[in-house]
Amino acid sequence: MEKFNNLKSIPSYLSLQNIDTDMIIPKQFLKTIKRTGLGKSLFYEMRYDENGNKVADFILNKEPYNKSKILLAGKNFGCGSSREHAPWALSDFGIKSVISSSFADIFYNNCFKNGILPIKIDDKIVVELAEYCKRKEEIEISLEKQEIKYGNKVAKFELDAFKKKCLMEGLDDIALSMEKISKIDDYEKKLRNTKPWVLNNVQN
Repeated sequence: MEKFNNLKSIPSYLSLQNIDTDMIIPKQFLKTIKRTGLGKSLFYEMRYDENGNKVADFILNKEPYNKSKILLAGKNFGCGSSREHAPWALSDFGIKSVISSSFADIFYNNCFKNGILPIKIDDKIVVELAEYCKRKEEIEISLEKQEIKYGNKVAKFELDAFKKKCLMEGLDDIALSMEKISKIDDYEKKLRNTKPWVLNNVQN
């Protein structure tokens, strides 16, 4: 997982509330267990018409928003099923941060595991940031300082210290486990000496 620190981008804005995970990545694209290749199907039913052609006026189909790394969204973003394919699709498209006044809990936590920074911030700030989308002007996120810079304004956001550490150091669940590999090895050695049948059963 890539390390996250500073991010600067023209934001894209989806004002819809209650965008669920099926809207983010529909169920027909959940057959894969790969994290790559899902970006083209992100918001599929909004981005494409019934013939599979891109909807010209959907924001992520337009320049420069098709290269946005920051997504502004209506409240309760990521509700619905717990599919991890939703943050996979966002990440594969190039979205590195989602800003909203509220998120579904499971989606919110899944973002951190996949290198995406979800930022909870007041609705009024989201509306102010949306103006930068309209004007096609960049905003900047500093994870270290926990702030969003836009124009001459700065908005602070709260974040769990452990989740912040994981993003800044690029640590997913596997990397976190590998940090403890020496302790795991020591524990297994102890088991071999005191309860060898336990590991034998596992190996069998």
